[in-house]
Parts: sequence; C-alpha cells; structure tokens
Amino acid sequence: MASDTTDEVPDEDLLAAYARGETAATRALTLRLVPRVMGYASRLLGDRAEAEDVAQEAMLRLWRAAAKWRAGEAQVSTWLYRVVANLCTDRLRARQRRRTEALEAAPEVADRAAGGDAGLIEADRAAALEAALRELPDRQRQAVVLRHLEGLSNAEIAEVMEIGLEAVESLICRGKRTLVALLAGRRDDLGYEDDEG
Repeated sequence: MASDTTDEVPDEDLLAAYARGETAATRALTLRLVPRVMGYASRLLGDRAEAEDVAQEAMLRLWRAAAKWRAGEAQVSTWLYRVVANLCTDRLRARQRRRTEALEAAPEVADRAAGGDAGLIEADRAAALEAALRELPDRQRQAVVLRHLEGLSNAEIAEVMEIGLEAVESLICRGKRTLVALLAGRRDDLGYEDDEG
C-alpha cells in the first residue's frame, strides 16, 4: 500500500491492512488519527502532556484490537473517541482525588502586555475558551468539544458517549449556555468591543 494512495482509504481498511502487517497502513492511520485524538484529549484534560499519554494509550488499544476488529460494527474514529473519552474520564477522576486545594485548579493569569497584535488577541481568546471549557461538567465538555471543535455529528457523539440523541442535544445546549455565561463578562478584554455580533 503506497503512502500517497492511503488518503482515500477508509480507516477500517487501514486497520485491516495493519492487522495483516502492512506498515504503510500503520503510518497512514497514525498520521490521520493521532492529531484528532490529541486535540480531543487536550481539550478534555486541559493538559497537553496528559493528552499525549492518553493518545498513545488509545492508539495502543486500537493496535491491539486490530486483529479482532469486526467490520461494520463501529467506525474506527468513533471507537477511538470513546476510548479517549474513557481514559480522560479516568484521569479526571484521579485528578479530583489527588486535588488538595482549590487553588491548584485555578488557571494562570495571562500576561496583559500592551499591544494590538491579532495573534495575541486570538491566543487570549483561545485561552479563555480553554479555561471556560474546564469549568464545564465533564459530560457537557465532552459533548461540546466533540460537536463544535471536533466536528462530529450528534449521532456520532451519541455513539461515542453511549447515550441517546436527546441527551447529546441537551448536553450541548447546556454546555453552550454555560460557556456563554462564563465568557459574557469578558467581551471587552478579549477584543470584542468593536464586534457587532
């Protein structure tokens, strides 16, 4: 399997090729899936190093499952998102048990150096969104991240989270409402004072 031809090959076929020992499939599937699961884990955990560990463990589980993969039962990406969600939930629970002071959970204050550089404004906006996401309950954060940052459909989210469509819609709606409330007082300092919408 040539690496330039793997772009059009479905994840499931690449996983089957990996199970047959085709190294090009391993590389293609890794390059395709790792950035997505890293981003998802990073948003759920708020810690890039932990997200890297989760992504690595999730991919190891995928490789172990390859030989027994039953075609048509689940999409590879959906299965992988579910594994990442479960690993992140385990880490978040462990983090809660270890937490001794509420101060440890407080985000660092960003440097407010003067300057109108758009890159700094975007960085502030991204940091504010990440901080607000960390304030959401775990399930709401999961649903919002999967929908609005990872681009999954509600049906795919329902499969990943193992819940019904109505529950997905409710989690997303409540999560968005909470995010709006958390970020409402920050419009001016995030550079939205001149925006109309």
